[in-house]
Amino acid sequence: MVLQQRISLLLLFSVSVALAASCDSRCLANLIIAKKMKSAPQGSSSSVTVNITSMKYETLSFDTKEMQMSCRVTVYMRWTDPELGWGKNTSNMSAVMLPVDKIWTPGLVLDNAIDVTMKPQTEDVLVNKEGTVDHAVILFIAVSCDINLFTYPFVTGDCPVAINGWNKSSFGLILQHSDNISMSGSTQSGEWNALKVAITSDPDFQYLRFVSVTLSINPFSAVVTLILPSILIMLADLVSFSLAITGGERNNFKVTLVLSFTMFLLILNDRLSSGGACSPLLHYHFCFCLVNLVLSMVLSIVLTHLTTTDSTLNSTCSKKMKRQNAHLDQDEADAGAIAMKTPSETEMASIQKIVQFLERVDLKKQEAISNEAFVGRLDKICFLFFLFIDIIYIICVVVITTTNICKPQKLKIWNKDELYDLWISNYNNETDYIL
Repeated sequence: MVLQQRISLLLLFSVSVALAASCDSRCLANLIIAKKMKSAPQGSSSSVTVNITSMKYETLSFDTKEMQMSCRVTVYMRWTDPELGWGKNTSNMSAVMLPVDKIWTPGLVLDNAIDVTMKPQTEDVLVNKEGTVDHAVILFIAVSCDINLFTYPFVTGDCPVAINGWNKSSFGLILQHSDNISMSGSTQSGEWNALKVAITSDPDFQYLRFVSVTLSINPFSAVVTLILPSILIMLADLVSFSLAITGGERNNFKVTLVLSFTMFLLILNDRLSSGGACSPLLHYHFCFCLVNLVLSMVLSIVLTHLTTTDSTLNSTCSKKMKRQNAHLDQDEADAGAIAMKTPSETEMASIQKIVQFLERVDLKKQEAISNEAFVGRLDKICFLFFLFIDIIYIICVVVITTTNICKPQKLKIWNKDELYDLWISNYNNETDYIL
């Protein structure tokens, strides 16, 4: 009887070994899927630690007007779920592939994201016999960047992408970042270039880490389409003072300059953001240039008006000129009357009237010449004034751009007060657990 029981046990052991040896990867995968491990692995601390082994970063686009960056980040993760493991009695396989939707996978939290789309890199995950899972997700992220555009287009700044787990009262998902991050794909997005990317810790809370992307603008496009045209238009305005003040040619040219500059101002408004703590200096530059051009145009029109013969230049000479003009008009009328009178009038009186008429006509021409000379002096003064203003402006721009007087506040990703309260709560819970 004892011998029969031993033979039966030996047969059962042989059958189980044969079954275990015959359970291939698909059989093993079906056994694990049948467990329905959709919940997170929870140990004694009710927390899950997920290691981010590496990351790949790529900048997709950057909207300078809205100050928003779109990027793609591939996150490679690894964690251990002991209940997914198996022993030699179950199968001799060292690893098995499982559908990603049949087991628990961690959900990442992006603290400063405007929009996030997350999808698995593949539809399968790799699980080894110890229960260690290798998984990768692709994140399409849109974040708001607080980059100082004061010296646009000569700008370099950092844009954070905060990828973390969730944690509350010492429970939840804890991510352990590694410094293994690289850039993939093109490093240029429009006029912006991605210089480098690195994992950075928050200075106040070291356990909070984020991806810091260093971006820089390629200034060639902005210089050619905005800065250089504005400088050339201002230079053309100064050169236009060499045109004759009479005839209206200068006025037409200055009006054309103002209209042309307005077109570039519209391009700037559509291209560059004007908000924020530090508005780009290029906005102030365009405002100064527009005011300068309009003022130059108005003064040119006024000077053209002053060149007319009936214009008055100053209050002290106005009355005298009016009296002389009145006498001249009277002489013209008298000369006309003399020409129509009969020969009975004396020849001497006629000659005197004609001489007085010619003298006053000559005086009127001299006044017109003096008027034009006075306007010419005013025109030279205006030219020197605008030249002086432009030189002072150039000096001010150089000083402002080199001193970096505008320093905006850094973008706040986390609320420090809430994080401090959470840290105190975690510390108290861990102390109570130890006690």
